[in-house]
Amino acid sequence: MALRCDLIIRDATLIDGTGAPRRRGDIGVKGDRIAAIGDLSALSADREVMAEGRVVAPGFIDAHTHDDQAVLCGPACMLCKTSQGVTTVVVGNCGISLSPVTMTERPPAPLDAVGTQEWWRFGSFGAYAERLRVEPSSVNTLALIGHMSLRVGAMGRELDRPATDKEAERMRKQLAEALGEGAAGLSTGLFYPPSKHAPTDEVIAVAEALRETGGLYVTHMRDEADGVLDSIEETLKIGAAVGAPVVISHHKCAQPENHGRSVQTLPLIEQHAAKYPVAFDVYPYAAASTSLAARKPRPDVPVTIANSVPHPEMAGRALKDIAEEWGVSLQEAADRLIPAGAVFHNMSEEDVRRIMAHRLSMIGSDGGPLAKHPHPRLWGTFPRVLGHYSRELGLFDLETAVHKMTGRTAKVFGIADRGTLTEGAYADLVMFDAATVKDRATFAEPRQAADGIVETWVNGQSVYTHAKGASDTSAGRLLQRVPTAA
Repeated sequence: MALRCDLIIRDATLIDGTGAPRRRGDIGVKGDRIAAIGDLSALSADREVMAEGRVVAPGFIDAHTHDDQAVLCGPACMLCKTSQGVTTVVVGNCGISLSPVTMTERPPAPLDAVGTQEWWRFGSFGAYAERLRVEPSSVNTLALIGHMSLRVGAMGRELDRPATDKEAERMRKQLAEALGEGAAGLSTGLFYPPSKHAPTDEVIAVAEALRETGGLYVTHMRDEADGVLDSIEETLKIGAAVGAPVVISHHKCAQPENHGRSVQTLPLIEQHAAKYPVAFDVYPYAAASTSLAARKPRPDVPVTIANSVPHPEMAGRALKDIAEEWGVSLQEAADRLIPAGAVFHNMSEEDVRRIMAHRLSMIGSDGGPLAKHPHPRLWGTFPRVLGHYSRELGLFDLETAVHKMTGRTAKVFGIADRGTLTEGAYADLVMFDAATVKDRATFAEPRQAADGIVETWVNGQSVYTHAKGASDTSAGRLLQRVPTAA
């Protein structure tokens, strides 16, 4: 008896996520898996979609998110991702994760950017994982454990010093427990005040828990500006010390005096990658976004307020204009706005392109889902790579663009049976129009769905269509890392 599928997408341009050339064909889905690829004219399905030559690719994997709370809040909260064709998000980045720590008051910045006070209630990763299983998201989730969160759990608010040996051991044990419950690795944010006083030896002591599980070491490095080369060396020292593959988060050369230094950073990373597993993610914008308190404001770096607790009405406005209106300095205006998040225009487009085009790169949005006026990367990252950087600028071909958002990311993070169009793989899929796909989110109007993303499927179920928006389907799952040989 001929195979009957639940879904067949016919006459598609198939880009399989491996970097291989596109081909024309059909793709059939049965349950949550890809059942067949090729000429499926002899097969039938409960639902048939005519692609008419539009691209079908693996669903995009967002290598760097702060969606820790957002994935717990229902399908509508993930429209910013499903409307881009994203089917899997990596959470727990920059040293910040909603577990394994509970808080009864507002967490210190930047922990407040990933979860409001009432969401800091998961005292173990197992509890966070159970919540995701009971109330699934519309996307798949791979979770890291944040060193910053571990520090708060072990040290309270006394974070402006190195951890004692006893405190570091408590963090290591908590990390080991979380890894045993399905977390994929450890992330750090050594740039930020709650972790900047942690010396390299403290991080290595905590990260020892990664050795037995093959977990990843993922880091927002200590310095992405003047000290970026030293920070790369520190990062690789930590990974090598515990035998953990390394991912450098949102690689950049920040601040005007460091523009162009990717010609130094990329060869250094390549030098290490020749003997050790190293990767990095990048977002397709020349502006960063983080806590307003993270960087001292300066006249040559324009800053836009993303959100402010004491002055929510200032979201979307330039710090310079606010300071002039109040008749104060940039620093005094920032002090009045804190706690706050901001967008910093502190990067070079030339560096962004060079880093993105590098063979070791993968794409991550690093968006702020809780911000009132977020960076446009929250809604625009993946279509911007496809439309602006691939189609319009020709930075790389479409096959390479898709690979950096699918197969490459799945391999780096150890996500099995996802990221490629392969018979038997999970049916995480996106259909888009290669001629029209484009980001619409801007710095002025950041909450806008992309053009050209026709439909998104997670585990075989439709979670988004351009015509109707997000469905109410919660098809996502908590994923576990499957380590592979280097």
